[in-house]
Amino acid sequence: MLKKYITWNFKRLIVMKIKKIYQFIPVFLFIIGSFLVISSLFFNNSNKYAPTIFKTSEYFKNNSRVIKTVSNIEEIKKYGKENILKFEGTITSYGANCVGCSGYLACPPHINAKEKIYYSDKKYKNLRIVAADKNIPCGSIVKIKGIKNSQDIYAIVLDRGGAIKGTLFDLLVDSENSASSLGRQKVKYEILRWGWNNES
Repeated sequence: MLKKYITWNFKRLIVMKIKKIYQFIPVFLFIIGSFLVISSLFFNNSNKYAPTIFKTSEYFKNNSRVIKTVSNIEEIKKYGKENILKFEGTITSYGANCVGCSGYLACPPHINAKEKIYYSDKKYKNLRIVAADKNIPCGSIVKIKGIKNSQDIYAIVLDRGGAIKGTLFDLLVDSENSASSLGRQKVKYEILRWGWNNES
């Protein structure tokens, strides 16, 4: 009889423990759900300046150019045509509605930047647009790495600017309000294509 009583109490204790565990399941699910929502919001924000993903491996396939590290615009101009260049520089941003801006980009095909801030390239697909030093030819493809809260950006040189010189690039964004949030940052660049190179 005592054995049965002990067994019954043991089973009762297990059932109570299981019930307590089940009480915490909704709380656990709520915590997990909240974490997923917050992670999703952060990820979306981190992609604010990122274009459609371009797989770098696709570019380097069948490409025999040498990767060369440079430090200034003179070296960029000298080695850009024959090499994939890597260098450090600065990035700023501007909106098509900036003071003194016509809205049309300086390089052919002279896109109206008030209508779109991306360019569709036959090889590189959906790209962001940047203004660059006049020594870096229109149509050049640039990889930008290190922008705060952003993935790597792939952009095409389609604009110029009086203050855009050397290793400073200016990223086209939807408005001057967006430009102010990016500010001025130190980043790393790679020029993957020099000019149009018959690949536009």
